Amino acid sequence: MKSTSIKIIGAFIITGLAVGGYLYLNSTPSDSAVIAETVLVEKGSIAQTITATGTVQPITQVEVGTQVSGVVEKVYVDYNSEVKKGQLIAELDKTNLLTTVAEGKINLQTAQNELDYLQLLFDRKAALYEADNGTKADYDEALYQLEAAKNTLAQRQSELQRAQTNLGYANIYSPIAGVVLSKDVNVGQTVAASFSTPTLFTIAQDLSKMQVEADVDEADVGGVQAGQRVAFTVDAFPGETFDGTVTQLRLNPTTTSNVVTYTVVIKADNPDLKLLPGLTATITIYTYEQNDVLTLAAKAINFTPDQGLIQAYNRQSSMADSTLQAAPINPPMAVPAALVEQKQQASKTIWVKDGQQIRSIQISVGRSDGIKVEVLSGLQEGDEVVFKLEATTAATTAPAAQEEASSPFMPKPPGSRKK
Repeated sequence: MKSTSIKIIGAFIITGLAVGGYLYLNSTPSDSAVIAETVLVEKGSIAQTITATGTVQPITQVEVGTQVSGVVEKVYVDYNSEVKKGQLIAELDKTNLLTTVAEGKINLQTAQNELDYLQLLFDRKAALYEADNGTKADYDEALYQLEAAKNTLAQRQSELQRAQTNLGYANIYSPIAGVVLSKDVNVGQTVAASFSTPTLFTIAQDLSKMQVEADVDEADVGGVQAGQRVAFTVDAFPGETFDGTVTQLRLNPTTTSNVVTYTVVIKADNPDLKLLPGLTATITIYTYEQNDVLTLAAKAINFTPDQGLIQAYNRQSSMADSTLQAAPINPPMAVPAALVEQKQQASKTIWVKDGQQIRSIQISVGRSDGIKVEVLSGLQEGDEVVFKLEATTAATTAPAAQEEASSPFMPKPPGSRKK
């Protein structure tokens, strides 16, 4: 009998808890309200970007050297000097080179005289041999000496030409029109061109047009294409932004500490000559960009409401029988097929305010920049989209405050303790 009573009491307790839970979840206290926070669908811009760092460089830069060794006798330019193509910018001492040319001329003349003499000798022996008054051995020897003299003459001509060429190399000319960026030589300095050509000057062709060579991480390089817009800054001019365009993605990767990067070349106009060679640039490449399109805050796309709060909100708005089925409040906007092909389209469920009612609808969205999402169809400018639902009570904190004030464990001001 006692066991039966316990079971009956337990059943009543369980039933009471179930009913209480249902009433709690499906009712809103009379002194509470559900507040809906919304954002508007607006026209705006959507952009996806990647960032990287690079170095500002001239588009064309030439290192000028010398092909002969010698002592620098004259230097006609300095740092930042403007030069024209073919302009004489330095000279080496020509003393030894002139001597070599003079010796070459003498050697050439000697070889010519030797050839003339051996030609006469050969003609005589050839005549004697044809008249059977000379031997075959004398004829062959004269012919051999003549051919050797011809070869010697050709060699002396090459030596003279080489000496004259080297003499011309002593005059150093600018191969392009531009500005001298560096000068690595001074008057009296000895330059040696035995194994490699020493660099004497570095000349940039046109500083009004520069380029940035940026290192882009392999995770981002897939979105980079020629023609994309670039904005970048340099520390030399804080607060100023420069514009550029991607012109090349070099396929040769660079690996540093297991990090793979690719070089992206960006062309930038420099009419004010503010961009100097060697400056470090922080670049932003716009891999996707659309202007004057419908946008919605990303927080509204990611919002998933509590069904009980939806019902409570609609009840307090005298719409207790509101449906939660998807029903568009505006006719879907048609998106051109060509535009859809360029966009990453996806279907999303959002919650909108239609008058005083909240309902769900299906929309098509494109790309996101992390803050806003491009709306392709399903919404119009000015529509209200819910991103937050919150139940508030006017006296939410009052009981807790009173309980805290009357807690026996909290210290009380002097004189407040009952006697």
